Amino acid sequence: MFKNLFGSKEEVSKDIELYSPMTGEYVNIEDIPDPVFAEKMMGEGFGVKPTEGVVVSPIKGKVVQVFPTKHAIGLKADNDIEVLIHIGLETVQLEGEGFETLIAEGDTVDVGDELVQFDIDYISQKAESLISPVIITNTDQLDTYTSNDVKQVEKGQTVIFNLTAK
Repeated sequence: MFKNLFGSKEEVSKDIELYSPMTGEYVNIEDIPDPVFAEKMMGEGFGVKPTEGVVVSPIKGKVVQVFPTKHAIGLKADNDIEVLIHIGLETVQLEGEGFETLIAEGDTVDVGDELVQFDIDYISQKAESLISPVIITNTDQLDTYTSNDVKQVEKGQTVIFNLTAK
């Protein structure tokens, strides 16, 4: 009865799929050449060595952070799982050069929506590595997660993790 008075809140599923945000080669998190990511200091995840300069949303949710240097995007799924996409390693020092953001903080996104375009040749020459970490920054909020055995990944098409929030 009260739902009719106050409006019903749509039930959010605790289960989501985390897709690859880039096309390229899958990289195990432990193999990312940066200890902050490889030792899971920021959370569980994986890396992608991209073969094209496009980043899409790996989840349905909201853009919660666009770094001023455009090298990283923070997303929050409808079930409150938070995902950080970090394009390349040591790319903050490029101060946004070679990156073009296509979204803004507060935007709602669906899986496959373009977030960032980047000059893959420029980044590969100027950055320490093209390997791009994709991190679940609040892993402690996961009840379960399973990863799929993949080698080559397609942006917005390849499911990397099946996640269940607490």
